[in-house]
Amino acid sequence: MTGVFIAASAATDAPPRFRRVVELDRPSTEVVSATLRWSAEGIVEASIGGTPASDQLLVPGWTAYERRLRYAEADVASLLSDRFVLGLQLADGWYLGRLGWRGQSRIYGDRGAVFASLRITYRDGHTQTVETDETWEWSEGPIRSADLYDGQTVDATLADDWSSPDGANGAQAIIVSQRDLEPYLAPPVRRIQTIAPQRVWTSPSGETLVDFGQNLVGFVRLRVRGPRSDAIVVRHAEVLERGELATRPLRSARATDRYVLSGDDDVFEPTLTFHGFRYAGITGWPASAPPLEESVEAVVIGSDMRRIGRFSCSDPLLSRLHENVVWSMRGNFIDVPTDCPQRDERLGWTGDIAAFADTASFLFDTHDFLSDWLRDVAIEQDLAGGRIPHVVPDILKYDPAYGGLPATDTAIWGDAAVWVPWTVWRAYGDPDVLQRQFASMTAHAERIAGLLSPTGLWDTGFQFGDWLDPAAPPEDPSAARADPGVVATACAYRTLSTVARAAEVLGEHSERFTHLAERVRGAFRAHYVSEGIVRSDCVTVYALALAFDLLTDADRGRAGGRLAELVAESGYRISTGFAGTPFVLDALADTGHSDVAFRLLMQTESPSWLHPVTLGATTIWERWDSLLSDGTVNPGEMTSFNHYALGAVADFLHRRIAGIAPLTPGYREISIAPLIGGGLTWAEGSLDSPFGTIRVRWELDGDAVRLDADIPPGCTAVIRLPGSEAVRVGSGRHAVTGTAPAQ
Repeated sequence: MTGVFIAASAATDAPPRFRRVVELDRPSTEVVSATLRWSAEGIVEASIGGTPASDQLLVPGWTAYERRLRYAEADVASLLSDRFVLGLQLADGWYLGRLGWRGQSRIYGDRGAVFASLRITYRDGHTQTVETDETWEWSEGPIRSADLYDGQTVDATLADDWSSPDGANGAQAIIVSQRDLEPYLAPPVRRIQTIAPQRVWTSPSGETLVDFGQNLVGFVRLRVRGPRSDAIVVRHAEVLERGELATRPLRSARATDRYVLSGDDDVFEPTLTFHGFRYAGITGWPASAPPLEESVEAVVIGSDMRRIGRFSCSDPLLSRLHENVVWSMRGNFIDVPTDCPQRDERLGWTGDIAAFADTASFLFDTHDFLSDWLRDVAIEQDLAGGRIPHVVPDILKYDPAYGGLPATDTAIWGDAAVWVPWTVWRAYGDPDVLQRQFASMTAHAERIAGLLSPTGLWDTGFQFGDWLDPAAPPEDPSAARADPGVVATACAYRTLSTVARAAEVLGEHSERFTHLAERVRGAFRAHYVSEGIVRSDCVTVYALALAFDLLTDADRGRAGGRLAELVAESGYRISTGFAGTPFVLDALADTGHSDVAFRLLMQTESPSWLHPVTLGATTIWERWDSLLSDGTVNPGEMTSFNHYALGAVADFLHRRIAGIAPLTPGYREISIAPLIGGGLTWAEGSLDSPFGTIRVRWELDGDAVRLDADIPPGCTAVIRLPGSEAVRVGSGRHAVTGTAPAQ
């Protein structure tokens, strides 16, 4: 559809609001349906007579605005009266507000604009349409500022009767553009839940602190009555340091909301921004108001994806780790799969989702969310001349220095264009995503082919490599032990072979990509492998070589042994970054070293997955040591406490410990083969597959292991337990017994 966008006719100091008084052509009792569509260059909230038109937040979300802008849609028939105000509140959002870590703003345009179209159908078949045009009026209102990084300011003393048909008049709006619009494919952002304070106290500096007990993404809702014109300030932080809010990790993001009281009962809910926080610092709370703990709550927001996968086990730390992964995914899936939700960044880094897509697509139904984002991947790829940008949507292209990074093709980050659609296909069995993305996938594969050295290796150019290897110094997260050429070449093989398989699924020619993949695998073996030893001889290179099937059978056994040795030499502590972490446990288990895999997984000393849990973490950290053992924050500039990438380990919990994996895309045929060990006495997992819910629970009973499995209608499963033959079963409930391995 095409929409007419209107804007304020003059520069404004505050986010403008727009309205149109609507008189129905027939009495409201004659209305059969009323559909409102709305969008913005910015973010916009629509209302009917002052009542929100929908529970959707941050409309129209963030896309490659240059070519793609979405609209929201809602049934508003129940809100109509014979005469009412259709209102639109604009804010900067991603279109105009600050984005990135280099102080950029107004990246996509110089001013915001709004669109709305209300179509009303009456009982007699008559239709009435109201759309944005020059008959609308605008003014400033109580919302004085709203920025995603810096927060929102509301002055309730400026509240007026703007939402009343007979209310205050504004200036005439102007038409600024017409744009093609498309509906949301991804689920909208909504309020997900509320969390009450767990503790309220006073910090050493005198600030009132509130602990919500969970690192989350959203905002603080206040209900308060106090003296007119008094101000309340709310600051946000993920952790405390020396008893105060630790705001240094926010970098330049102020993450501060300010409210000026009306003198009456006020409810403040800053829905035109969001913050990543566990703790809030509140100043200016009226002495006459009820206690804070009775008047504030945290509102969790996120893209409204359905939760489909669950896991728990006998070890409470491991179960908590899994919940931390869930919370980090929820907080970073706010319209775009971002790296972090709190500091001056919050970008759709392609490397993060490349590492995490398998985990994400088990935990939540990400089919529509990721399919929507992949549309922007293809758009940004085209705008970049075929290269997959480091972030999507790509704001770095508007920075002359490209964020201080080389604007080049990179392994893992660029490979998201191939790995993510393949994951969606495997998880949900829908080939349409492969069909839609196939041109993007093959274009990336051809870019890799053109970057290979005459040797067949991808060993030149900038690479992120094994980003955030724990051995890297805080100031240089790319200084990993793994040779970047080894990492890139291994990833090139995985990408090329995946494109070949996608071509086969779609009935396309796969020979070129099969040939390229085999060339790269041969080069990897010839130049990087000698008698099972992989160049740079560190955990990540073995994990990739084994997980991606790059080695001969003879070298595979030796490499698996060497990997196990290196993990043991590290004291069973993590020594991998973004590249190796998703694959190291599988590489160990698949080469007969599941005992080593479990010791690595269950390690509680730093660096490890469980060490942050022992320190009270409720989300996944960006660094293995984002918080040091002495309670101080890692001195590195990049120190987020809500980064999902290293939580890719949850995929191992689902597939290997619970044992649920697809034998065919979409889980019509299921593998149930739990890995028993690590001192666990039971584990259970479930997945709402496209065919129904798969449930698995196993537990030890002396020397035996008993497994119960529920298989959905129309599906079959192959169940494998230690000490017993594999059995193929149909739908229904099944009980299988095997012999417990020695632990």
